[in-house]
Amino acid sequence: MMKSAPLRLILFLTVAFIGLALLQNALARQGHMDHALDLLRSARYELNEASRNKGGHRTEAVRLIDQAIEQVKEGIAVGEEHGAGP
Repeated sequence: MMKSAPLRLILFLTVAFIGLALLQNALARQGHMDHALDLLRSARYELNEASRNKGGHRTEAVRLIDQAIEQVKEGIAVGEEHGAGP
């Protein structure tokens, strides 16, 4: 029985290490989505601060960024439901 205790400990530590590595990997990939969301919000802010005389292109860019923000949010939600993927 004494010999199986170290084996169990090694097995437990191995499984824990693999689990932590997988979790870290999943969180890192979701982190990219969060970062993209921050960048899109920053771009929207900058466009909103720009002068209005852009022939409608600034307004269209803001509209498209708003769509992109919604898509990224939906992607984050799906990633949380199914485990964060690339």
